[in-house]
Amino acid sequence: MSDFGLLSPVTASPAVAALTGDRAVLAAILDVETAWAAVLEEAGLVREGAGAVVAQSADPELYDPAAIAERSQGGGNPVIPLLAELRGRVRSADPGALPAVHTSLTSQDVLDSALMLLADRVRAAVLSEVKGTTTALAALAEQHADTLCVGRSLTQHALPYTFGLKAAQWFQGVAAAARRLEALELPLQSGGAGGTLASSTVLTAGTAADPFGLADSLAAKLGLAAAPAPWHTNRLPVTGLGDALAALTDAFGKIAADLVFLSRPEVAELGEPIAAGRGVSSAMPQKQNPVLSVLVRSAAFQAPALAGQLHLAAATFNDERPDGAWHSEWPALRTLLALTLGAAIQLRELVEGLRVFPEAMRRNLELSGPLLLSEGVSAAVGPLLGSDGKQKLQAVVDAVLKVPAAEQPAAYARLLREAVPAEFLPDERLAELLDPANYLGEAAEISRRILAAYPDFAATTRSATAPTTTKGQAHG
Repeated sequence: MSDFGLLSPVTASPAVAALTGDRAVLAAILDVETAWAAVLEEAGLVREGAGAVVAQSADPELYDPAAIAERSQGGGNPVIPLLAELRGRVRSADPGALPAVHTSLTSQDVLDSALMLLADRVRAAVLSEVKGTTTALAALAEQHADTLCVGRSLTQHALPYTFGLKAAQWFQGVAAAARRLEALELPLQSGGAGGTLASSTVLTAGTAADPFGLADSLAAKLGLAAAPAPWHTNRLPVTGLGDALAALTDAFGKIAADLVFLSRPEVAELGEPIAAGRGVSSAMPQKQNPVLSVLVRSAAFQAPALAGQLHLAAATFNDERPDGAWHSEWPALRTLLALTLGAAIQLRELVEGLRVFPEAMRRNLELSGPLLLSEGVSAAVGPLLGSDGKQKLQAVVDAVLKVPAAEQPAAYARLLREAVPAEFLPDERLAELLDPANYLGEAAEISRRILAAYPDFAATTRSATAPTTTKGQAHG
């Protein structure tokens, strides 16, 4: 059975398949075996030229992932049938090179290392997409530093806000999670059949080589971190990777959740990029669904459970080499890698082409109008009215909330003027207090500090393509 992603469109991308598909897994396993043969040759433990024979025989195009997958049921993992084929090809090419194949390794060494190698390759692709996204978000934060919108709390209008700060907060979530993923060490696994390196000790006896040095050389060739000891049943490298991937999809999901709401026709503050065939409905020709946000959210909904599966497996690893708990890691980790990469690709396209509608933001802000400023008014005016000043101002707000929503902005301004004598609060000062641009706190400085905290993710903002700013309404 081939999986082309019919039911997982967020991962249905050639770029995702190339890095996480069965052939990518097979290639990573063969890369570990090839690198190990080279290490053994360099250490003088196999004859000269053996590494080249193994490398030639380990061309991934020579192997059928479907056939290997089917035969893996015999030994419980894909390394065993793949090794049988690899050894057969090496034997046909040069029997003298056979000692360079898999000597002193065990299947878990190879598969754990291969999955770390696979993860490292996916991580590089994810971070490339993420840095495109954060560049666009940083540009949004700078471009819209003064673009007023309404901040919402528990679904309700709360205070005046800026779209620049919203973009900066999106940026911070992604950049912080990406930095965590970027800093993560992905270690080599090398322990031998029981995790004691017994076979490697025998192999290197009487030579200048040693088991730990061989493992470190293999790690260097593969670009993985050297591990101080085997970690067959200590799965922090796997759970740490899963947690970092889930944290990144959490940050993606936050942005997508906001965009799903803000692109609703009745809100219309933002719009997804328009492309032929994008966002179509099978029944309603007029619809323009926020499909990029939907796909990103689908990844964010799935990732935490997959990370949880990795923790469940880690908590139930038994003995010195595990049984089914280890096997349950593989599909969870690979799916998590695929979802994160797929979502990163979709989010970058979404953010780089995001359409921004400042006039709609201002329109929505004015639905609550001066009532949004009641916190600031209370702080500034309450002391002028005596010990019960705040209570008097709260009574004004309570009265306003009893009138129809459309009438509340005008009612608040009128009742506030009636409640506060002009000698305490001149009209000019009242107008200043009821101007949302005057109650933004440190929004601009918060945005600046966020971007300054992650210069490696915002360094090219000045040259970034500016997201589209459009007057009028977003279409729904």
